[in-house]
Amino acid sequence: QAYKAPDMTDNPQIFKRPGLPDIAYHYSPGTNDKLPLVMFLGGFKSDMGGTKAVFLEEQCRARGQSYLRFDYSGHGESGGNFEDGTIGAWKRDALDMLSFINPPRAILVGSSMGGWISLLMLRERAEKISGVVGVAAAPDFTGEHYPDKLTAEQMEIVMREGRLEVPTPYGPDPYVFTRTLYVDATAHYVLDRVTTIESPITLIQGMQDPDVPWEITAKIQAAFKGAPVDVILIEDGDHRLSRPEDLVVIDREIQSLSARENDQ
Repeated sequence: QAYKAPDMTDNPQIFKRPGLPDIAYHYSPGTNDKLPLVMFLGGFKSDMGGTKAVFLEEQCRARGQSYLRFDYSGHGESGGNFEDGTIGAWKRDALDMLSFINPPRAILVGSSMGGWISLLMLRERAEKISGVVGVAAAPDFTGEHYPDKLTAEQMEIVMREGRLEVPTPYGPDPYVFTRTLYVDATAHYVLDRVTTIESPITLIQGMQDPDVPWEITAKIQAAFKGAPVDVILIEDGDHRLSRPEDLVVIDREIQSLSARENDQ
């Protein structure tokens, strides 16, 4: 039986930041202080009401593990305009939320673009992060690593006109790619250098993903050294990785990283 996310009728909490968009979030404090916070980071134009985000919240609550999901600025119920958003701005949103909740330690679960944001956070806030679970992680997705990237003609439109709308199978509204997004992203690439890490990374990747080639996992392994970077390939998995069997794998890996943190 397929997992069905419950209706999210409860109002989100709001994190207000002077001079920056408000961030909408749901934070569930844990009862087991030995378990690190689980922080879910969604994908490009997705929101915190998605199947993975809500399922993982339920699992964490059931075992007394604190949990945080939120909407980037310009996404979901947060303030701001989506087209003003950049990788740098959304990374700042995530880092601000981590500082605001201020757990002793956290496991980051990054879906698609959230995987990129998670790896940036791992570089900048290593002392806070117990580990990262990348779910169809898409670091540097504006770069040259993806077969489904914008064509030269599309990129010319983006750079000339400042924006381009592209249809997407993931919702009724098109994706909007902006010149600002692409220019900013180059300062946040993670696959173009080696980063030494002390916390483990687990990458869960579908081999039938039309957006993120499964081979990207090897490029992430090559760019992050020091702690283990494990790869779990799901042979029939797509980009969403939201089937019941996929959700079980994601939660299992969160529990594995949580147990590893406790063993240290």
